[in-house]
Amino acid sequence: MLNDIPEWLNPTWCSEVLGHTVESIAVGRIGDGLVGMNLRVGLTGDQALPNAVVLKLPSPDPTSSETGFVLRNYEREVNFYTQLANTVTIRRPTCYHAWLDLEGRDFGLVLEDLAPAQQGNQITGCTVDQARLAVTELAGLHAPRWDDPTLGEIEWLSQRNEGDVERLQMMFAMLWPNFATEYAAVLSAEAVELGVAFQQRIAAWIEARNDDPETLTHGDYRLDNMLFGTAEGGSPVAVVDWQTPGHGTAAADVAYFIGAGLVTDERRVHEQALLDDYRAAMDARGVVIDAADLRHRYRRDAFAGVIMSVIASQIVGRTERGTAMFSAMTQRHFQHAIDLDSINAI
Repeated sequence: MLNDIPEWLNPTWCSEVLGHTVESIAVGRIGDGLVGMNLRVGLTGDQALPNAVVLKLPSPDPTSSETGFVLRNYEREVNFYTQLANTVTIRRPTCYHAWLDLEGRDFGLVLEDLAPAQQGNQITGCTVDQARLAVTELAGLHAPRWDDPTLGEIEWLSQRNEGDVERLQMMFAMLWPNFATEYAAVLSAEAVELGVAFQQRIAAWIEARNDDPETLTHGDYRLDNMLFGTAEGGSPVAVVDWQTPGHGTAAADVAYFIGAGLVTDERRVHEQALLDDYRAAMDARGVVIDAADLRHRYRRDAFAGVIMSVIASQIVGRTERGTAMFSAMTQRHFQHAIDLDSINAI
């Protein structure tokens, strides 16, 4: 039995939230849960029951859990499933039940189990075919709410505001020294130089994005948050972990995924074709994007991965796999921005 399983997780509770009789359950941990805990709950009982559901709860690590509440990650995920999921066509789990108690520091989601699909691996990277699936599926998120001004009225979505420049500058500067020390083994001298230079260009980078068309974004569109179909079944690709949805530029999701989804040598060969695949998928959904504009924004927003590497690695609890994951992301994202000369695209 797992130490972190809550006492209330039992057949009676499952019956109440699923609306069918559950006779017994079998619970196991899945994923790494850097900012949350995921449990697979096997079910037996009524024939109408799924074989299993996924239960998502706050992280048992106090640092990660508090981060999830302070940064509103848990709040945003519940709200995405209950308010926005049915307005986009990207494949994601069905949500059977959700709750949120900000004062009591509690939240939960009961989600569709997408097995036998398998989670992507941010450390090893993906195949070109998987990358193509991921970028074309992304159009199902971006296109339905493209240039939709009503997104700006949704208070809980991550979006640009007057405090962005000062806040990002402060966090990046505060966290950079420890980050640069901790990940020195994967940071080339050129990468360190880029990080230092970017600190001085953060305000210009944010300002440069002000004229972009805005849409609903994922905010952490990477392999660990994707499930790929297998020979045994499952959707070709489905996207999970909706803790950072935002109202912003689509290019950030695209650049963030390609920048670290493929290992560096593969990314260099295939990135333009993947951009073309994304643009074609958007066009098929009625959104026409100029190829040169997309390329420019993609090049500029390679810094989305740099920012995530620096900040996220320093504000979540440490695990062996987490460190390996951030090492891979750091090497790839910084090299991505170096290869594209992204500092001169700001």
